[in-house]
Amino acid sequence: MTETFSFPELLARRVMYSGYLSVVSLSLRLRDGAIVSRDVEYHGDAAAVLPYDPVRRCGLVVRLFRGPVFYATGVGQLEESCAGMIGHEEASAAARREAEEELGVSLRILEFVARIWPSPGISSERQTLFLAPYAATDRNGPGGGLAAEHEDITVVERPLDSLAADARLGEVADGKLLTLIMALQLRRPDLFSATEYPSSRGALFRSFAPTIPIVERPLL
Repeated sequence: MTETFSFPELLARRVMYSGYLSVVSLSLRLRDGAIVSRDVEYHGDAAAVLPYDPVRRCGLVVRLFRGPVFYATGVGQLEESCAGMIGHEEASAAARREAEEELGVSLRILEFVARIWPSPGISSERQTLFLAPYAATDRNGPGGGLAAEHEDITVVERPLDSLAADARLGEVADGKLLTLIMALQLRRPDLFSATEYPSSRGALFRSFAPTIPIVERPLL
């Protein structure tokens, strides 16, 4: 009797490093019979959110130090969407918690955008992305992150047109923030001026994603 396997087949797993994150080396048999090694970085999943005020047409973002970015480029701060690791909780709960800690804003409604693999070639992290409407009265604290974690976060409330202009000009370096800005443009074109959002919803959609339909997804 010939044995059959689903491919790829996991032959062995070895932990190379374990700390804040783990690095695991996998031995795999591929469909063509080749046996290969693949290293995987694991540290859990994350949630990210871009709060937006539909009345004042602005959004809340953070600026903070990122060691890997500094190491690679020498840049001291990166502008990002609010984000954090998901603990023993739903992704939506993590997004609300991080918004309170980092931005000092209480979010009631979360609009699910996508669950993405930001770096599938090396990392097992998945990010759940949300948009969230807020009002000025929902800001209940200074934000800035947890002092014990030395996050030193600067909270910035930026006009949506300014965020859209940065996205259009290729000046948004954070992948999750870029995705959320574009998602908000697609879903709420009324929040952007004509110079940043064409009069036709279809025209913008064709310029950003010519083959992907807009699909409304349920909130996690």
